[in-house]
Amino acid sequence: MSLNATPSSERVHIGFFGRTNAGKSSVVNAVTNQALSIVSEVSGTTTDPVSKAMELLPLGPVVIIDTPGFDDETELAELRMEKARQVIAKCHIAVLVVDATIGLGNADEELIRIFTQKNINYIIAYNKCDLARADGLCVSALTGEGIEELKEAIARLSPEEKTRKIVADLISAGDIVVLVTPIDESAPKGRIILPQQQTIRDILDADAMCCVCKETELKKTLENIATPPKMVICDSQVFKEVASIVPQSIPLTSFSILMARYKGFLDMAVGGIEAMKSLSDGDTVLIAEGCTHHRQCQDIGTVKIPKGLKKYTGKTLNIKTVSGTEFYEDLSGVSLVIHCGGCMLNDKEMKNRMEKAKSQNVPVTNYGIALAEFSGILKRSLEAVYGK
Repeated sequence: MSLNATPSSERVHIGFFGRTNAGKSSVVNAVTNQALSIVSEVSGTTTDPVSKAMELLPLGPVVIIDTPGFDDETELAELRMEKARQVIAKCHIAVLVVDATIGLGNADEELIRIFTQKNINYIIAYNKCDLARADGLCVSALTGEGIEELKEAIARLSPEEKTRKIVADLISAGDIVVLVTPIDESAPKGRIILPQQQTIRDILDADAMCCVCKETELKKTLENIATPPKMVICDSQVFKEVASIVPQSIPLTSFSILMARYKGFLDMAVGGIEAMKSLSDGDTVLIAEGCTHHRQCQDIGTVKIPKGLKKYTGKTLNIKTVSGTEFYEDLSGVSLVIHCGGCMLNDKEMKNRMEKAKSQNVPVTNYGIALAEFSGILKRSLEAVYGK
């Protein structure tokens, strides 16, 4: 991702759904004015969700997602429909494309039920209006009729702009914030990770100043700053080392804890620590990561947290891991979910995951909170965001 691009997790996600051969892909191409999806008379041409981050007027930065037919009857039907459900989980707006020559069917009604259940704003677009008319918004991907009206209707359903901040509401103009970013084998070559980028921008938007250093340079950095920083924010993996350097008088927290707060599940994640304390031999812990990346020898989700859990609890645990868009629908048998900060997941998908866990009475915590607890500095790391 380039530094001047809006992250996908911060864009409005618009999904196009419907039955096989309703013309979803044609409508997507007409709306985006791009050949985003393959179009064919062959039924079921779209076999997997196709996503594209772009600018769509009058909305702005969006992610457009074309999905497979929801009534797919091939051998891979259930898998493809499950992919469509995963897309629904992260959509802010859904466009249900209906073949105007056929009208609403059972699969369309099922999609409407899911949109309603998930509180997703949706609109029905009756395609192929050059062949038949319908009561509602009629469009023709072939002639372009109604496409501008559809774009305007989508814009009217856009969610309100976020008011939550990562850290800007915890600092004031002129404050100095020190960011500690380790550069090791797990750090992406030539760049810093998304939460760090977003935190830097948030600090600058607050008219404050940030100083970025590695943990090995932190002591010298603090000595060279004439005015003590308002806060120190570090990568969760170096929490213990950083805490031993930063004076108790300076608030200290992590990028992961701030991201949990920004994504709206910090309170739930803090509550999950009690469940972590009471884990027993044989309990299953699901470690969920929102991004997909090459696993390193000291990977946080598959190595460091399981190792820390074993040492902290003294128990033999059954560790399960998922990443990217994968997340258990059925959490029965899971005693605790430890989730990453969710920087690569949008607010809709994070909320969906948290509600899924809550509805099944499964406690959740997150990487930063778990690692702070392992290091014995959870109380201090939360004071920075909650206040003393």
